[in-house]
Amino acid sequence: MKTARDLMTSPAECLAPDETLVDAARMFSKYDVGSMPVVDGDTLVGVITDRDIVIEGVAKNLDLADTQISKIMSKNDVTVQVTDDALAVAQVLADKQIRRVPVVDGNRVVGVVSQADVALELDNATAGEVVEDISKK
Repeated sequence: MKTARDLMTSPAECLAPDETLVDAARMFSKYDVGSMPVVDGDTLVGVITDRDIVIEGVAKNLDLADTQISKIMSKNDVTVQVTDDALAVAQVLADKQIRRVPVVDGNRVVGVVSQADVALELDNATAGEVVEDISKK
């Protein structure tokens, strides 16, 4: 079975904690994604999503051009290792109800695996279960 290293998009497009919410939104648009890892150097310090920007930024009337990502990013550090197999990655996505997960080699972010990347590797029944579990949220 393939590993996260085989499935991931690499290099991972990442943001720095001192970038603004506008910077994040522009990167989401450029890469057509809804979330990105936030790194200090190569070390994961959080994740920011388009939903974070809307719920924590827009709805709370923050100045999107001046508010740093670090103020609203999720500091949870859900990751998978490059050696984790596709089923293990799918389990993390399902358990945490997320659609994308950073791939790390040690503490260094080296890529991102999406729900679609994993679904293409799994049999149809397992892929369906994973998508269903992720979508429960």
